[in-house]
Amino acid sequence: MNCPRDTRHGLKSMFFFGLLAFLLVALPAPAKTVTDFDPNLDFSKYKSFAFLGGVENMVMLQIPQDLIDLRTHHAVIRELSKKGLREVQPNENPDLVVRYWATTSQEINISALGKWAPYSTYIGSYWAPTYNDVAAQSTRDSSLVLDLIDPKTKTLAWRLYLIHKITMPEKEWKKAEDEITKAFDSYPPSEKEKGEKKKERAAHPPKPE
Repeated sequence: MNCPRDTRHGLKSMFFFGLLAFLLVALPAPAKTVTDFDPNLDFSKYKSFAFLGGVENMVMLQIPQDLIDLRTHHAVIRELSKKGLREVQPNENPDLVVRYWATTSQEINISALGKWAPYSTYIGSYWAPTYNDVAAQSTRDSSLVLDLIDPKTKTLAWRLYLIHKITMPEKEWKKAEDEITKAFDSYPPSEKEKGEKKKERAAHPPKPE
């Protein structure tokens, strides 16, 4: 039995849009990288840094924490060295300390990640809007948050948010490293970027942590 022309046309349209929807779902989600910083800081005063590693008791990780720690440490050394900073030990009075935390799901309670030592999560105050923006991602993705903290004031100076499939094979980590390199291109922030950030923060009054 022959279908009417309009019916055949409708079936073809349904097939086309169904195939398009399938392809869009099947395609890997692109990485999302965002940086945030304190616009009131003089970043030229930071000459050295110490790597503290990851937050304790990270959960839901699909690859060994030691491997994440090694790769993240290597990336931090590479990028901050380009900016003229030198690495020192945590007990050598660094100008900045570097800490990271990683998860493989957005459905996670920040308080369950473990001990934050002398430094806060910095999720409240002016840092909240950006965190909330990048945290609302698919559970198929992983997140890496990299903090540059002033140990003298115990305040957050600069932060990198990276949403990527960092727990996938080697090629996925290479893509994540490329995103880290791009993010550090904006460190230290320019005076123009500082001005724009001040306006942005004025629109978001600080919240208690």
